[in-house]
Amino acid sequence: MQDIREQLLTDLAAADTAQAVEEVRIKYLGRKGLITTLAKTTDFSKLGPEEKRNFGRQLNELKQLATERIAAAAAAARSGQAVHKGPALDLTLPGSEHSLGSLHPITLVQMELEDIFQGMGFMVLSGPDVETEYYNFDSLNMPGDHPARDMQDTFWLNSGMLLKTHTSANQVRTLEKYGAPVRAIFPGRCFRYEAMDPSHETTFYQCEGLLVDRNISVANLIAVMKALLGEIFHRDVAVRLRPGYFPFVEPGFELDLQCLLCGGKKCPTCGDGWLELIPCGLVHPRVLEAGGVDTSTCSGFAFGLGLTRLAMMKYGIQDIRRFNSGDIRFCQQFPAAV
Repeated sequence: MQDIREQLLTDLAAADTAQAVEEVRIKYLGRKGLITTLAKTTDFSKLGPEEKRNFGRQLNELKQLATERIAAAAAAARSGQAVHKGPALDLTLPGSEHSLGSLHPITLVQMELEDIFQGMGFMVLSGPDVETEYYNFDSLNMPGDHPARDMQDTFWLNSGMLLKTHTSANQVRTLEKYGAPVRAIFPGRCFRYEAMDPSHETTFYQCEGLLVDRNISVANLIAVMKALLGEIFHRDVAVRLRPGYFPFVEPGFELDLQCLLCGGKKCPTCGDGWLELIPCGLVHPRVLEAGGVDTSTCSGFAFGLGLTRLAMMKYGIQDIRRFNSGDIRFCQQFPAAV
């Protein structure tokens, strides 16, 4: 009956003359019309009492609708008016609000970063969230007894695999597949068993970067970082570069950003006026060798950009826990596109 109803309204909408309306009447309400035939051919003996009542009620409603709509269309056609093709427009009713929707602030920052790095010749790659111990630790110069493993509280799975603790796990995968030279970034989600506070979460986002070529030095690393921050914040920002230890780079650095929420005056988000933003350094020769790169001819740099903390600075978000809160009102504050 629903199909007949929809087809009836479609046929009436196309009927623009009295003759066309009469043809519609015969098609549905004539002696062999669809509605008439439906009533005659239905075997009521196979229906239960409740089914009979529902069928009869719906059939009567369909007949009444057809009779009224066809009569109205016929009257309009006889008077030379356009056949009514839909419900009247009530201009007193409030309009329907249409929203373009919103993107998560981390998604907005990631999209912006991808555009920036693609403009500098970097590929955008991805890797699995569930990683092997080899790619997450061993290939990055962190064997089983390495003290650096104690710095990362890892979610281990019963299978012996783990939820990746950093996007650095994609470095050797990329070198194995593409070799050198290569330029690539790997935005993605990371997991660590951490105590949660305004600047720490168990689930967060990073964007790893890797560049391997001939004669790459710290000067190339600094140049790329300066270009990146200038594009992101569209203004001068205060940064500091200090020595840092990471087993997969040598030498290693911590690039800190002066807190944009308090201007470096110290707040619950930053603590001391600075936020660790970009751990970076020259790729350790052992990592290059694990990826099959000849260290006598090639070198490179790598960096791990904190997408979540970058979004906090860019949009003035003071508590990292808001990102995973699931509160739709949080996302609605941000534009639908970059």
